Amino acid sequence: MSPGQTGLNITVLMSSPFSFTSGKFLLTPLTRSTSTGHHTASLSIRRGKGTQTHDRIYTFKPEFKTRDSALMYAQAQGRHWLLDPASLA
Repeated sequence: MSPGQTGLNITVLMSSPFSFTSGKFLLTPLTRSTSTGHHTASLSIRRGKGTQTHDRIYTFKPEFKTRDSALMYAQAQGRHWLLDPASLA
C-alpha cells in the first residue's frame, strides 16, 4: 500500500460479449447450468457507481439446451426492458 492509502478498493466487472450499456444502465446476460445439463437465463441490470451501485438480477423460467441460446434470451429480455421497464416488474 502506498502512503495515505487506507484500504483495498476492489471493482468487479461483469464482462460478457453479450453485455451492453444504455444511458446509466449496464445490462449483463448471465447463465447457470442445471442438474439436467440445460441452462437457465438471468439478467443483471446495474446502475450507479461505487457505493451508489444498485444491481438487480432477474432469473427467467425457460431452460435452454445451450449456454448461447440462454444468453441470447436474456439479452433480448434486457432490450425489451429498455423499451418497457414495467415488463420485468
